[in-house]
Amino acid sequence: METLTFDSDDLDRTEDFLSHAYAKMRIGSGTSDSGRARIHRTAIDSVSVDELELDFDMSYAVTPLGRICLCVVHEGTIEDHVYQGVSDSFGPGDVVSFAPPELSYAGRVHAARYNITMLDPELLTQVAGATGGRRPEPVRLTGHRPHTPAAGDRLRSTIRYVQDHVLSDPAVADQPLVASTAAQHLAATVLATFPHTASADPTGCERQDAHPAALRRALAHIDDHADQPLTAAQIAEAAHISVRALQYAFRRHLDTTPLAYVRQVRLSHAHDELGAADPGDGATVSDIAARWGFYHPGRFATLYRHSYDRSPRRTLHDG
Repeated sequence: METLTFDSDDLDRTEDFLSHAYAKMRIGSGTSDSGRARIHRTAIDSVSVDELELDFDMSYAVTPLGRICLCVVHEGTIEDHVYQGVSDSFGPGDVVSFAPPELSYAGRVHAARYNITMLDPELLTQVAGATGGRRPEPVRLTGHRPHTPAAGDRLRSTIRYVQDHVLSDPAVADQPLVASTAAQHLAATVLATFPHTASADPTGCERQDAHPAALRRALAHIDDHADQPLTAAQIAEAAHISVRALQYAFRRHLDTTPLAYVRQVRLSHAHDELGAADPGDGATVSDIAARWGFYHPGRFATLYRHSYDRSPRRTLHDG
């Protein structure tokens, strides 16, 4: 896990820091007085989450980031935010996508406290896929505002969830399966929040591809690689079908999703490890859960009780 902290009242230093932390940026203060900028970043693999607090007015012009850049405004305003074909302003409670990864954007910050969450655009394709080919077309967001206020609330909660239960504990965040699961969870929520190019409905060919033999290949790949980061795109490639055909096959034959099945397989491995572990040697439920991609102890315990009718702690201590 990467952490980074910046605190300065020097505008030139702030501009230099922002240009290195994001992309080449030009900022200008609306007043002659200098102000303080406080920035704290935590990051895992393809996701970074920053909290920024600027107690002055600032204009900005940003070159393309190459990443999806989400903004949640806590206090203050961001005004005259523009990129190709779009002009908008944001205030407290708003959650938006700043601009497509390949476009520049500009605007003004007015004494604001806000969150910037950035993720690799490839995550969207790994989660959703796009057209009917075996190699999915890149998935792209087509709007910067959420479908509904409720969708925005869910994305805001997901970002906070990742902050509180992954990024707050380096020992958890550094677990490869935790990082992969958290990134995919965030990407799936982004897709549920904003309009995008992916379609959830399989084509006729994809429905034909979703046969039992393809499902068996997918299940075998999951069983053989459950201890490694897995995406829907990787599972689909192993099954020689598209992501949408994969999702349709799991829904049709197993009444579940590929990643829900991955979670169940990992839960089984965690169960076996809990039963074999010795708490006297320092084994803990949270460590074993994190090793298998479960980064929220309470939710792990709930899933575990539902499947095994006992608590994970009891399994660890009773064997």
